[in-house]
Amino acid sequence: MARETPSIPNSSMADIAFLLLTFFLVTTTMPNNRGLSIALPPPPELKPPEDIKIQERNMFKIQINSSDALLIEGEPREDISSLKDDIKVFVLNNGRNPASSDSPEKAIVSFKTDRGTSHKRFIELLDIIQGAYYDIYAEQAGVTNAKFRDAASDLSIPENKAIYNKGRAGIPLNISIADPSKVGGN
Repeated sequence: MARETPSIPNSSMADIAFLLLTFFLVTTTMPNNRGLSIALPPPPELKPPEDIKIQERNMFKIQINSSDALLIEGEPREDISSLKDDIKVFVLNNGRNPASSDSPEKAIVSFKTDRGTSHKRFIELLDIIQGAYYDIYAEQAGVTNAKFRDAASDLSIPENKAIYNKGRAGIPLNISIADPSKVGGN
């Protein structure tokens, strides 16, 4: 008489596959991208519109059109290598130059784009603007820019908090990102 070959029962294989699938779905962690760390304004209905008068001299204007061309303080510019230094001079003017800001507290860097502006150009210039402020903060705290950014990323450590508070003392991060205008106009 011929022997029967033993077979593996397949009915429980599907159960095991679903259990493994469920286990891995529950225990797997997905990385959380934080995106840009920009504080968003409150919703318009919560905050009544205020009529704030800002002197022109306290506003450093940067505009980008839909073809990524740059306009700084009303002048077209292609080379942005000195933009960070221009912003630092503007913010730290303290009224010395009558055509520039009165004080770091009143200095505002206004950043406006068209709807057709590329994301790459927007991020590139936003990095330069924030980098100028971080250079100012680092210099005021007596550390490097990288050390100040590290300190700002973890304020639970007392030493980092001291560096951060010393750097930010008296100089707010005044960046105004205006709503984008339609391509080529208002």
